[in-house]
Amino acid sequence: MMFPLYQDGWFTFHFAEARIIPRFHLESVEAGRRVSVFKIDPGTGERLGLLTTATVGDGGWVDLSEPIIVRAGEAFVAVLEQAG
Repeated sequence: MMFPLYQDGWFTFHFAEARIIPRFHLESVEAGRRVSVFKIDPGTGERLGLLTTATVGDGGWVDLSEPIIVRAGEAFVAVLEQAG
Protein backbone atom coordinates (compact mmCIF):
# COMPACT_ATOMS: atom_id res chain seq x y z
CA MET A 1 0.00 0.00 0.00
CA MET A 2 1.35 3.44 -0.93
CA PHE A 3 0.55 6.79 0.67
CA PRO A 4 1.38 10.07 -1.07
CA LEU A 5 3.91 12.23 0.73
CA TYR A 6 2.22 15.36 -0.59
CA GLN A 7 -1.13 16.14 -2.19
CA ASP A 8 -2.26 19.55 -3.44
CA GLY A 9 -5.27 20.99 -1.67
CA TRP A 10 -6.70 22.42 -4.88
CA PHE A 11 -7.88 21.48 -8.36
CA THR A 12 -7.32 23.75 -11.37
CA PHE A 13 -9.69 23.83 -14.36
CA HIS A 14 -8.65 25.44 -17.70
CA PHE A 15 -11.01 25.86 -20.66
CA ALA A 16 -10.24 26.13 -24.38
CA GLU A 17 -13.87 26.95 -25.18
CA ALA A 18 -16.54 29.03 -23.43
CA ARG A 19 -18.68 26.97 -21.07
CA ILE A 20 -21.39 27.14 -18.46
CA ILE A 21 -20.35 24.97 -15.51
CA PRO A 22 -23.25 23.84 -13.26
CA ARG A 23 -21.13 21.14 -11.56
CA PHE A 24 -17.67 19.67 -11.57
CA HIS A 25 -15.91 16.56 -10.25
CA LEU A 26 -13.10 16.39 -7.71
CA GLU A 27 -11.35 13.02 -7.91
CA SER A 28 -10.88 11.20 -4.58
CA VAL A 29 -12.48 13.92 -2.42
CA GLU A 30 -14.92 12.69 0.21
CA ALA A 31 -18.47 14.01 0.44
CA GLY A 32 -19.03 16.84 2.91
CA ARG A 33 -15.74 18.69 2.26
CA ARG A 34 -16.17 22.42 1.65
CA VAL A 35 -14.51 24.08 -1.35
CA SER A 36 -13.95 27.69 -2.32
CA VAL A 37 -13.91 28.40 -6.05
CA PHE A 38 -11.74 31.27 -7.33
CA LYS A 39 -11.32 32.78 -10.78
CA ILE A 40 -7.60 32.72 -11.60
CA ASP A 41 -5.22 34.22 -14.13
CA PRO A 42 -4.61 31.23 -16.44
CA GLY A 43 -0.98 32.25 -17.02
CA THR A 44 0.15 32.93 -13.47
CA GLY A 45 -2.41 31.07 -11.34
CA GLU A 46 -2.98 34.27 -9.33
CA ARG A 47 -6.39 34.31 -7.64
CA LEU A 48 -8.56 37.09 -9.08
CA GLY A 49 -11.67 36.72 -6.96
CA LEU A 50 -13.95 34.33 -5.11
CA LEU A 51 -16.68 32.96 -7.39
CA THR A 52 -18.55 30.73 -4.93
CA THR A 53 -18.32 28.22 -2.12
CA ALA A 54 -19.86 24.77 -2.19
CA THR A 55 -19.86 21.33 -0.58
CA VAL A 56 -18.59 18.16 -2.23
CA GLY A 57 -21.40 15.65 -2.74
CA ASP A 58 -21.53 11.91 -3.38
CA GLY A 59 -18.83 10.57 -5.67
CA GLY A 60 -16.82 13.81 -5.54
CA TRP A 61 -19.38 15.88 -7.47
CA VAL A 62 -19.76 19.56 -6.62
CA ASP A 63 -23.17 20.97 -7.60
CA LEU A 64 -23.13 24.77 -7.74
CA SER A 65 -26.05 26.93 -6.58
CA GLU A 66 -25.42 29.13 -9.66
CA PRO A 67 -23.40 27.97 -12.69
CA ILE A 68 -19.96 29.43 -13.33
CA ILE A 69 -19.64 31.05 -16.77
CA VAL A 70 -16.15 30.83 -18.26
CA ARG A 71 -14.89 32.20 -21.56
CA ALA A 72 -12.33 30.54 -23.82
CA GLY A 73 -8.90 30.67 -22.20
CA GLU A 74 -10.20 31.35 -18.68
CA ALA A 75 -9.60 29.19 -15.61
CA PHE A 76 -10.76 28.62 -12.05
CA VAL A 77 -9.41 26.77 -9.05
CA ALA A 78 -11.35 24.80 -6.42
CA VAL A 79 -9.57 24.97 -3.05
CA LEU A 80 -10.42 22.46 -0.35
CA GLU A 81 -10.98 23.84 3.13
CA GLN A 82 -8.92 22.19 5.85
CA ALA A 83 -10.54 18.98 7.14
CA GLY A 84 -11.64 18.79 10.73
